[in-house]
Parts: sequence; C-alpha cells; structure tokens
Amino acid sequence: MEQLDKGAVDAVAKLAKLSETKVVSISLPEKINGLPSSIPAILHADTGKATGLYDLLAPWRTKPERKVGTARVETLESFIELIDRHKQENSVIFAKTDWKEPALTAVIDYHSADSPDNGKHRIHYQFPLSEEWKAWLKVDSKGMEQAVFAEFIEDHIADLSSPDLNESEDFERMFGANVGFPNDIVMLSRGLQINAETRVKQAVKLQTGESQIMFEEDHKNANGEPLTVPGVFILQIAPFFMGEAKRIPVRLRYRLRDGALTWICQLYRPDRYITEQVRSDLDKAAEETGLPKFEGAPEMSAG
Repeated sequence: MEQLDKGAVDAVAKLAKLSETKVVSISLPEKINGLPSSIPAILHADTGKATGLYDLLAPWRTKPERKVGTARVETLESFIELIDRHKQENSVIFAKTDWKEPALTAVIDYHSADSPDNGKHRIHYQFPLSEEWKAWLKVDSKGMEQAVFAEFIEDHIADLSSPDLNESEDFERMFGANVGFPNDIVMLSRGLQINAETRVKQAVKLQTGESQIMFEEDHKNANGEPLTVPGVFILQIAPFFMGEAKRIPVRLRYRLRDGALTWICQLYRPDRYITEQVRSDLDKAAEETGLPKFEGAPEMSAG
C-alpha cells in the first residue's frame, strides 16, 4: 500500500513538472543563412533544457513547408506556362543537349548570386522523340544480317526521300558515293530478301560510287543478277513527335565475310538536328519567361 502511494505521488510530481514547461522563442545573435532570426522551443522546467518544436508540430501541418518536387510536362507550351506560374527572382532554365536524351529543366528555387537555395522545385520537359527517329537510332551504326536489313528497309519505306540536285551533288562530293533514290533502296531490299539464303559470289566498287553484289545460288532457278548498292540515301523524318521533318543523309555500308553480308546504316551527324531544336526551344522558353538560360545541369540533385 505504501509503494502504491509512493508511485502515485511520483506521477503527480511529474505532471506538476510538465505543467511548468514553457514555449519560448530563442533569438539568434546574428543572421545565419538558411535560419530564421528566432526559433520556437519548449523549455523544460525539470532540466532547464530547450527542445525544438519542429518534429512536434510537423504532423499538424496543413501545407508543406516549401515547394518540393519535379513537374513533368509533355509540351514546350506547358513548360513555359508552368514556369510563369511558379517562377521566382532567381529561377533559371537548364538545357540538356545530349541528342539521345534532350531535355529542358527549370529550377524554380535556384541559388541567387550571394545566397544558396534548395533547388528542389523543378519543371522538366523531356523532348518527345518520334517513333521513326527512335527506330533509325536503334539500328544506327549497328550491323544487321542480310534478311534483317531487308525487312527493316521494307518496314520503313515511307521514311525514304528522293535527293534534289543540290543534295546529290553535295553528298556525292562529301561521301564519294552515289546517292540512291527510294526506288533504288526498295529494289535493293527486295533483292536481298530473294537472296537471303544465298552466298555472295562477288562484291565490286564501281566508278560511280555504287557497289554491285553478285550472289551464288545453288538452286536451279537462280538468275545470278547483280544488285546495285548506292553509298548514301536520304531520310525525311521528324526527330520529335509532331515536329518538323528533317532531311538526314544515311551512309549505307556492308561487310562481306565467308560469303555472308552484314549491312550498316550510319546516320550522318544526327546530333546537330537535335541540338539545333533544343537550343531554339531553350531560347524561346527563356525569352517568353524572362529567365536566364544555361546549357548543362544544376549542381544540386533533384531528390
């Protein structure tokens, strides 16, 4: 009974001490970057120590302390409009000009000239590459077996374009090879499909810059006619979804080993088409939002 009474007395004593705690404001002696001039705390009467209120009050927030996160938009117009909605005095735009993953990123809470900031509130626009562009990038500079190459050309006939006179002259001089028309490439692909299981008998380079490939066929119905292979052909495709079509030269090469052909399509300077568009859209976004622009990436992570 005495022990029970003693426990009750201790409990009452603790409650009495808790009732003596006070919420105080601790003023900082001087301004410190990133901290307010005063900090609320609980002063414990029993120990004389102060405990911050941040963790105690955080669950009761009805709004976040600051804007954090990355909004991902689908169009340049939405990118610009969302920047105008959130931009601050120190907001900036960064451009990633990597032609395989081009993007624009606005950092709303970026550093000022004399004061750091969090850099955690961002707006991101990933340029939407078209399906046609991604298909050609997938095979760019990669070897394809004869049947695979023929099938790929057949599936992408609509991407081929005829060279104009200036293009023919410029590309023939630049690459030292004849520029093919769409029907030349189509005939080549169909001839390759016919000869998919045969061996190459001979491959010769002509003075026109073309190549001729002759096949050796074991079957009785073989005709043995040579296939003419241009060294360059032209694509007319839009690198970006719903974007402007570009004319892109493609070098056509092959390798012969043990009677089997490997074909290589090599896009000529695909990076420049992407970089030009990214820089143009970066200029447009910076002009319409009034924000400074940079090519590169912010120093702080988005997480």
